[in-house]
Amino acid sequence: MARANDEVEALLREYADLIAIRGGEAFKARAYEKAARAVGGYPQDVSVLDAKGLREIPNVGRSLADKILEYLRTGRMPVVDEARASVPPGVRELVAIPGLGPRKAMLLYEELGISSVDQLVEAIRQERLRDLKGFGERTEDNILHGIAVLRKAGEGRILVSAAMDVAEQLVAELSAVRGCVRCTYAGSLRRMRETIGDIDILVAARRSAPFMEALTAHPQTIEVIAHGEKKTSVRTATGLQVDLRVLPPASWGAGLQYFTGSKAHNIRTRELAVRQGLKLSEYGLFDAESGESITSETEEAVYARLGLPWIPPTLREDRGEIAAGLRGELPDLLAENDIRGDLHTHTDLTDGLAPLEDMVAAAAARGYAYYAVTDHAPNLSMQRMTSEKILAQRERVRALDGAHKRMRLLHGTELNIGPDGTLDWPDDFLAEFDLCVASVHSHFNQSRQELTRRLVRACENPHVAVIGHPTTRRIGKRPGIDADFDAVFEACARTGTVLEINAHPERLDLCDEDILRAKRYGVKFAVNSDAHATTHLPYMRYGVATAQRGWLTTDDVVNTWPLTKLRKFLEAKGT
Repeated sequence: MARANDEVEALLREYADLIAIRGGEAFKARAYEKAARAVGGYPQDVSVLDAKGLREIPNVGRSLADKILEYLRTGRMPVVDEARASVPPGVRELVAIPGLGPRKAMLLYEELGISSVDQLVEAIRQERLRDLKGFGERTEDNILHGIAVLRKAGEGRILVSAAMDVAEQLVAELSAVRGCVRCTYAGSLRRMRETIGDIDILVAARRSAPFMEALTAHPQTIEVIAHGEKKTSVRTATGLQVDLRVLPPASWGAGLQYFTGSKAHNIRTRELAVRQGLKLSEYGLFDAESGESITSETEEAVYARLGLPWIPPTLREDRGEIAAGLRGELPDLLAENDIRGDLHTHTDLTDGLAPLEDMVAAAAARGYAYYAVTDHAPNLSMQRMTSEKILAQRERVRALDGAHKRMRLLHGTELNIGPDGTLDWPDDFLAEFDLCVASVHSHFNQSRQELTRRLVRACENPHVAVIGHPTTRRIGKRPGIDADFDAVFEACARTGTVLEINAHPERLDLCDEDILRAKRYGVKFAVNSDAHATTHLPYMRYGVATAQRGWLTTDDVVNTWPLTKLRKFLEAKGT
């Protein structure tokens, strides 16, 4: 069920890592990394392209196009197989540790013979790393933290976006099976958690057999774990478990509520039922004494009989939603159609994959009222930005403004928050941008005090409107920085600086728990895609879902506001 683009992207990223591990030329590794990103973000399915079509993808030349065609035809890419054979498997395992890197992984293997995560943990306990150049006590702490992140991510969980791709395809296919009354996904995916352990699919139908057969016979099913009348579990080719349950149509509402969870939320609802002399299960809401069915066909009816409004799935985590519902104080949550514009995006002027005109057209097609282009600033040296380039882009943005009549364009930049909190350009230059996003892109291992001061200083700059991906985390790959975020949240509230909820599925930064904390300080937020390709703009859905999990409304999110209100807010920040 994975796109061919995703498979090729993963293969090219692996090859880039292998080049780096083997001590190959840095430019070659970067070239394959860029090509991987380009293929992953390309809007067209690469499996239907010929060599000429593949060469139209940015950073894909003739030689690489031939390699991709060979992989699509045979399932193998010989240069990758050769590179794999020359690198000990254990070293590749070490490279996966967030923050370690290929060169240090190879050094550990060559100097200490370390070829597994367990061996590395033992070596740290014995303090054997401290004699190696570039390693020390702080490095050891960072590696142990990275190992913890890696192991947590490896507990059979995948990103919400990957799970959603699979679930939506299965729901569409099962909905087309004769006899289907209703079909949807449930579980942690419906609650839009950032990672998903397995996928729960529910079907309402009078006969279950056709649906169970459809799932077990699906081309992506490689293993049938369990096959029954009410539930069938399978494993897909990517190792993902899918659980299918078929419910009687009359039990749909109760079943959907039960299998959506969370477990803690369901305990609360069952306790509420018991106090009212009722019994709640996946089959319905019943009178506890007589067993008479009270209601079950819709979630709304089940919640209403318990004295509650319908509670959005993204809130069902036992974080006070039951009490708020009983008081009539549930928030009117942000919805994706409330978003009026995207305030953090990139083009091929820096590390984006699509030209300005394509990004603007794709944003207009989403119905946005405004759209900000925020390419990287010069201190991220690999992007080779200059003042001349950014000013030339501004002229292009101004010329395009009005080309899509319902959408206004903003010209911004994503600044780099330096190790001391300084930014790329002087204040008088920054004052000319419509919008400045500032983000940490390097020096992640500074002390807690240094990282905190760094972020606070950026907040205090009158030209910084938004702090981008505030913790810098990449889910399962890099932990967030160790800063005092309560101090950062207080600084944002004091200075009127907006915190980003970065919608990229690998980031979702801020996460829901941080959003809940920041909201208590009175911080405002912006949900942005951080798109580097036209195909990334729809990631907004995951950012909105994360905002919902943080109990946010349109009042909390500045890019739901009309442009005039947003401009006034941004101007107030600069005064």
